[in-house]
Amino acid sequence: MTSSAPRADRGVRILSLADAESLRAEYARIGCSAEGIDIMLPKGRFHVVRLEQVPTKAANILKQEMLANGGDAVVHWKTVACGVERTNVLLMGTEKQLRRVCGTLQRDPFGLPATGQVILAVLNQYAGQRGALRCGPYTLPLGQKTYVMGIVNVTPDSFSGDGLAGSADAAVRQAAQMVADGADILDVGGESTRPGAEPVSLEDELLRVVPVVRALASLNVPISVDTYKSEVAREALAAGATIINDISGLRFDPAMAGVVAAANVPVVVMHIKGTPRTMQQQPGYDDLLTEVCAYLQESTALAEAAGIPRDQVILDPGFGFAKTIAQNLELLRRLRELTSYGQPVLLGTSRKSTIGHILGDLPPEERVEGTAATVTLGIANGADIVRVHDVKAMARVAKMTDAIVREQPRGGND
Repeated sequence: MTSSAPRADRGVRILSLADAESLRAEYARIGCSAEGIDIMLPKGRFHVVRLEQVPTKAANILKQEMLANGGDAVVHWKTVACGVERTNVLLMGTEKQLRRVCGTLQRDPFGLPATGQVILAVLNQYAGQRGALRCGPYTLPLGQKTYVMGIVNVTPDSFSGDGLAGSADAAVRQAAQMVADGADILDVGGESTRPGAEPVSLEDELLRVVPVVRALASLNVPISVDTYKSEVAREALAAGATIINDISGLRFDPAMAGVVAAANVPVVVMHIKGTPRTMQQQPGYDDLLTEVCAYLQESTALAEAAGIPRDQVILDPGFGFAKTIAQNLELLRRLRELTSYGQPVLLGTSRKSTIGHILGDLPPEERVEGTAATVTLGIANGADIVRVHDVKAMARVAKMTDAIVREQPRGGND
C-alpha cells in the first residue's frame, strides 16, 4: 500500500522567511490569492517581545491572554502566586496573535491598555516603512540601500593608523578618493576615542576639524562631524557639516542637543559607559542589550526634548566602546533588536580590536576581511549606515549584501 505522506527527503524543510517580502513571495508561489496573502502575512511572522518590570497582576493577565490566543509568555516563576511585585515578560507568538492580544488589552485593567499600545507601536516600527534622513540639502531614503560612511581622522593618534594630524590638504585628498570609491557620507573626527585616549582641548579640536569640514563641503556628500563638544558642533555646522556624530549620546555636553536641533540636522547617539579614557576598565552588564537599548532611548528622549525629530536620531550600539569581545559579538548578533524603535541604525566595527584579537592579533591595517564579515552581518541584521575606513572594499561588500537582503529586483542571469 502506497503512503500519501510526503517523504522526508523530498521537499520537506523549515523555511527561512523572516521578512514580509519573502513571505509574500512564498505565499504567491503556493498559489495564495492577493487577499489571502494579506490575511496570512501576520500569521507567518513570529516574534518574541520583551517587556520590562511589569506588575505581577498585569503579567498574569498577559500570560493568560497569550495562551488564550495560541501564544505564550515567560514570566518569573513566582508570578502566578504573586510572590514577586514585578517581573520582566517575554511574549511569544505570531504577529497576528500579538495584535489580537493588544486589542483585548484595551478592555483590561492594571495599565494594560497603554502596554498594548506600546506593543502595537513596536510591531509597526519593526516592520514598518522607512523614512529618510534630512541632511541639509541632502536626503538619504532609508531601507533602499546601506549608506557607507567614510572615516576621515584628522588626528595624530588614530588607533587605525590613518590619522592625518589636522592636514586639510591630506584630508581633502583622502575624502575625495573615498567619495570616488563609493562613500555616501564622510565622518570627520578631530579627537581619538580609542580606549585610553586622552581628551583634546576645544581649541585644538576646532583647529583640526573646522578647516577640513569647510574644505570638504565641495565634495557633494553629507559631512558628519564626530564630536561630543557643542561648540565644535556649532562651528562645524556653520562650516558645512550636516550630521553630528556624538559618542556620548548627548550626555557629555548638555548644550549639544540644542545645537543640533537649531541646525535641523540628524544626530548619531552612541552607547558608552564612562569616557574613552576609562570605558574599558569595567565593561560589566547585567543584561547587555537591555542596558544598551535603554541608554539609546534615553538619549533619544534628550534629543526629542530639544526639538530633534525622533526619526532623525540615529542609533549606534557602540561596538568596541565599553564592551568585551563577547559583548561586541552579542551586539552584532542581536543588532536587529535596535530596529524595534523605528529609528535608523549605524554600525561602526571597522578595524576594531575585537576583529584583531579574533583573527590572531592582527594589526588594524590587516583587519579588512574581518571588518567585511561584520559589515555583512550588520547589514543583514538591520544596519542602515556602516562607518568604515576601507571604503572601496566595504562599499562593494555593502552593495553585494544589499542585493541579497534587500531583495531588490535585478535583471540578467549567470
